[in-house]
Amino acid sequence: MMYVWYMKSTITFLSLLWLCTFACLAQPNASKNKTFAINYLKQTETDVLNSVKGLSKAQLSFKPDSAWSIEECIKHIAASEKELWAMVDGALKAPANPALRANIKSTDSALVKAVEDRSHKAKTFAALEPANSPYKTVPEAIAAFKENREKLIAFMQSASEDNLRNHVSTLPLGTYDAQQLILLIAAHSKRHTSQIKEVMANPAFPKK
Repeated sequence: MMYVWYMKSTITFLSLLWLCTFACLAQPNASKNKTFAINYLKQTETDVLNSVKGLSKAQLSFKPDSAWSIEECIKHIAASEKELWAMVDGALKAPANPALRANIKSTDSALVKAVEDRSHKAKTFAALEPANSPYKTVPEAIAAFKENREKLIAFMQSASEDNLRNHVSTLPLGTYDAQQLILLIAAHSKRHTSQIKEVMANPAFPKK
């Protein structure tokens, strides 16, 4: 029952990320793809942590126009990290379904580009709105983000890529394997790290 809830809510979230924007051929070179995924998870984690390092309360809470503040971005990243991992974990606990791989149209790189691309604006679903985040402070959200990302990296380091590739999820806008969904988690944090940089580039952003 819990898995069904995760799938329904996360499908809504994924549908807002324009994941069917690109269509390409199937994945080449599996071992390099797994290495890329691990490095991408590590790099995007570092980027998130560096994006808030040394920022004051005024800087974290600065809200340009109708956009999110940096604090809100961090709370959203942390909540999404937990939600998306729950979906992947649920998919991996279900029986492998490699026959569905024939339905995958997007490559890893196309998926990453689609999610990172902030020229396509998207509205998240209510459960992942910053106001509804289970994390009340930036330090709390950062701690949860680090904990979940470290677990995900450790999982990827020990996981079989064949197993990841053979667990396939069919969503309203396309079909993706478990490794692609893990890449989506990293790309999602990258997307909002870019948003944080946009906030910091605002001329009215507090100097301290």
